[in-house]
This record gives sequence, structure tokens and C-alpha cells, in this order.
Amino acid sequence: MATWAQFSADQPRLAAAIRELVHQYGMGLGYLATVRADGGPRVHPVSPVIMDDGLYCFIIDSPKRRDLDRDGRYALHAFPPEENDDEAYIAGHATRVTDQARVDRLAQAYRAEYRLNWRLYEFSVDVAMVARRAEGGGPAATATEIWRDADVD
Repeated sequence: MATWAQFSADQPRLAAAIRELVHQYGMGLGYLATVRADGGPRVHPVSPVIMDDGLYCFIIDSPKRRDLDRDGRYALHAFPPEENDDEAYIAGHATRVTDQARVDRLAQAYRAEYRLNWRLYEFSVDVAMVARRAEGGGPAATATEIWRDADVD
């Protein structure tokens, strides 16, 4: 399991492409998939935060937060661009951030409202992928780049 910092140091071009797609509208936008207690998938829109030192998300008290607390596996897909079908995908494990200084720094930087019942999670990167589609689309016009953490089976 690689941290975002480790992944981006190993694959700077791929990390930049993912960051660009996740933050294409300014704030991060994506769909977070978690694992329900019965093993099924759960998908919710979220606002991930990609910083140099990590990939984070503020999660309010919700079924997805309970999923992450029980089983940290996740998949994150960037919100699709309006003008094409380019996509960014990351999967790994989420862990709650308990270092109050880091929580405060990110909350201040992203204006997270403390009155809400949220927790901060950091997402490791086991798999990362970007697919770019050329004008006109179609499967033959797709360029895909995939990275897998060598330490993950």
C-alpha cells in the first residue's frame, strides 16, 4: 500500500493526470465506492483532496463512513469531464487520520465546517489508472496508463 506521496514520486506524470481530472472543477469531485457490510458495493459522490503529502477525504457520519471504518477498501473515480470521456481511477485502503495537527491543517485549507460530524480519511494507492480518449472516441482511440503497487497482491 503506497501513500499518495510515494505513488506520485514513483509516477509523477500519472499522479499529475489524476490530480488534474479529480480537481478539474477546482474542488475535488469524484465517486467513492465502499464495501457494504453484506459485501455489496456502495457508491457516493465525494470531494476528495489531493495534496502533495496525501489523498484525503472528509466523510460525514453516513453509511459510507461506517463502511470505511469497518472495511477500509475503496475505489475512487473522478467526476467525468463535460467535453470528453477521460477518466481517473484509484483504489486502495482508507484509514482515519487521528493526527489533530494534520486534521486542522486540511480543515483550514479546505474550509471544512467543524460543526458537521465529519472525520478525515487518508487513502492509500494500490492501483491508479488514467484513460484518455481522442476526438471521436471509440475503444481504438483510448490511451490507458495503469500503475499497481508492487507490494499489493
